[in-house]
Amino acid sequence: MVKSVLKMGDPRLWQQARPVERFDTPELHALVADMEATMHHLDGAGLAAPQIGVDLRVVIFGFEDNPRYPDAGNVPYTVLINPQLTPLSDETCDDWEGCLSVPGLRGQVPRWQALRYIGFDQFGQAIDRSVEGFHARVVQHECDHLDGILYPMRIRDMHFFGFSDTLDLSRKS
Repeated sequence: MVKSVLKMGDPRLWQQARPVERFDTPELHALVADMEATMHHLDGAGLAAPQIGVDLRVVIFGFEDNPRYPDAGNVPYTVLINPQLTPLSDETCDDWEGCLSVPGLRGQVPRWQALRYIGFDQFGQAIDRSVEGFHARVVQHECDHLDGILYPMRIRDMHFFGFSDTLDLSRKS
């Protein structure tokens, strides 16, 4: 079922999410189904459980083509629970991000260029991937939600933050 997405300013978005303790439960499968329906309905690249008011360490992401990120390429659909991220180098990259909880706005955010993420799917199966580029950016963005961080908190230069329909998104900092 499509859920309402909390917007920046809602104090539930600033909280640290709790780890999932039980996998392959009807409740967890229902949460993932609701998150997927909501993400697809809003053309999102990803979604974190706290964005729909559920304080669990669950994120989903992935798409083949996304109208909000037309040059991104595809990212495999993934359910990632209790994630841990490890950068693979010190190299970072600034690029534009948006967020379903910060509608209509974009900002340039520094992120690790390459990282390894580990965690579990909703069945409790281990996930261990090394990724780079937009895939790495999406994972970092969604996992930030689990720690109460929204992307505007990471922007270094507010000249590169504003409304999507006004910004020159071809500009780089």
